[in-house]
Amino acid sequence: MPDLWIDLLHILDATLRLATPLILCAMAGLISERGGVIDIGLEGKLLAGAFAAAAVASLSGFAMLGVLAAVLVGAALSLVHGFACITHKGEHIISGVAINILASGLTVVVGIALFQQGGQTPLLGPEERFGSIALPLAATLGGVPVFGPLYSELISGHNILVYIALASVPAVYFLLYRTTFGLRLRAVGEAPEAIDSAGLSVTRLRYGAVLIAGCLCGLAGAYLSIAHGAGFVREMSAGKGFIALAAMIFGKWRPWPVLFACLIFGFLEAIAARLQGTEMPVIGVVPVEMILVLPYIATVILLAGFFGQAIPPRALGTPYVKER
Repeated sequence: MPDLWIDLLHILDATLRLATPLILCAMAGLISERGGVIDIGLEGKLLAGAFAAAAVASLSGFAMLGVLAAVLVGAALSLVHGFACITHKGEHIISGVAINILASGLTVVVGIALFQQGGQTPLLGPEERFGSIALPLAATLGGVPVFGPLYSELISGHNILVYIALASVPAVYFLLYRTTFGLRLRAVGEAPEAIDSAGLSVTRLRYGAVLIAGCLCGLAGAYLSIAHGAGFVREMSAGKGFIALAAMIFGKWRPWPVLFACLIFGFLEAIAARLQGTEMPVIGVVPVEMILVLPYIATVILLAGFFGQAIPPRALGTPYVKER
């Protein structure tokens, strides 16, 4: 039983680490889409943020500068998306896909130009990435039955960006449901004409939403390359932006259910890593390819609507034309 408990804690620990970029991206998409702007470009901003963080951290030698660069790049791409969709009332899906394509190609081109390593960045040293944080009394309480391993193995020992991701969920909830800005943002996604008639700027509120989303995506990218990993590799986002989008839809654009969906995906990925090469009854040795595809199969199932209808904000993706 103790071994089973420790194994479960290790799986849950991996779940938190693997779900972190999903949580940040899903919160980004939630804020953007609550404001009425579809954000298919989560994947591209995640990838661009990962490259910016690793490149700047490698060149400067400081992890915090890498995070700052990732946030700025995510915000810049969000401004491009907002310029196309809000200012010029373009098609949100097309703009998001364009950002994904731009990020996929540009990270490789700039990476080759800067580092001559096939689009990758050099391996980052300890000062150039975030390490784990041991919370107070983690070593002391480790020997306490049940609670000790729970605190020392699951709660303690993560890097700062994991804790920021978890904190982002109540922060987003508070922003949306306990602040004037959140009330107005939700109104913009449902009835922008009401916001306009109240004398408020629909454009300004939507730009605020996409900017916050871009910063969160940048943080998620920084986590991938300078916290969870030790450098940037080509296409390292590996569809996580799209999985976060599926989690957001499954959570019906509400922060706590979205967190639950992200944890499900993280748990599937953690289980997949542990099942590789394991022999199962009847099936035998599980093929690695079958295990690795599990999170993506779950994404398709969720997006197909097998778990109930998800009703988006009423004005989502609809350009607002001010009446004269």
